[in-house]
Amino acid sequence: MNKLLNNPDKEISQLLSILGQSARVQIVFIIAEQEACVCHLEALLDIRQARISQHLMALRKAGFVTTRRDGRHVYYRLAKPELIHFLLQAAEILQITTESLQKLSSRTETNCTCPRCKPELDAKTVCRPNSPIIKN
Repeated sequence: MNKLLNNPDKEISQLLSILGQSARVQIVFIIAEQEACVCHLEALLDIRQARISQHLMALRKAGFVTTRRDGRHVYYRLAKPELIHFLLQAAEILQITTESLQKLSSRTETNCTCPRCKPELDAKTVCRPNSPIIKN
């Protein structure tokens, strides 16, 4: 995020603007627990990969998210853990229950084929949501 010296109101406004989309808040909660690849986020959020990548790019540009590459997989993690404290404080102000927030961060998806969810799968077939090799 750009530092707007002597304009704390603009800095706060910019922070709120970046986090102002529901998908970005969900992403932050998910990667706060454990890093995740785009295909994992795609399976959990049921949002197209391109859209998730746009949200991740905005979060990364703001300095909120960092990446780690492992072969052909890129994993995203929270660069600023204090963001979670900020969102938890916002939830408290809005009287959102802890249980509701836990649902955001601890979701599982049986159709996710990422290495985190299906380490036993061949690396050539992972990260393809709704892959025919996954049976329910």
